[in-house]
Amino acid sequence: MKLEIGQKAPGFSLFNSEKNKVTLSDFKGKNVLILFFPQAFTSVCTAELCAVRDDISRYDNINSSVIGISVDSVFTLKQYKTNQGYNFTLLSDFNKEVSASYGSLYEEWILDMKGVSKRSAFIVDKEGRINYAEVLENASDVPNFRLINEKLISLSD
Repeated sequence: MKLEIGQKAPGFSLFNSEKNKVTLSDFKGKNVLILFFPQAFTSVCTAELCAVRDDISRYDNINSSVIGISVDSVFTLKQYKTNQGYNFTLLSDFNKEVSASYGSLYEEWILDMKGVSKRSAFIVDKEGRINYAEVLENASDVPNFRLINEKLISLSD
């Protein structure tokens, strides 16, 4: 399933790294950058999310929230968040439903793993619509943060 720009974003309710339920509607009135990533503690995922962590004031200053989603368990994500000092929400899509609804799920990944989130980025605007979508087939690629940041700035006006 491929999401189109302007389409209503699929809603979700997932547990965060602190074992609390978080829904997309919790962020109503804010622009949300959703970053799906394959697996905690891997080099590309860590580099990508650390860059976001180090630049979090950019998102805070334009009324935007960042959410990271992977199929890792809440226990793994808690350790990952603590270990890396992430200052944004990490959600567990352990059952793979949200990744699939966003068209961001590998059927097969490395080492015969099945059902791992594809690295991807989505911007959901204040009205709950998809305003940016980038799904990467190659897990070693990262989203185009220059375009993402330009889009978020344009939405904050």
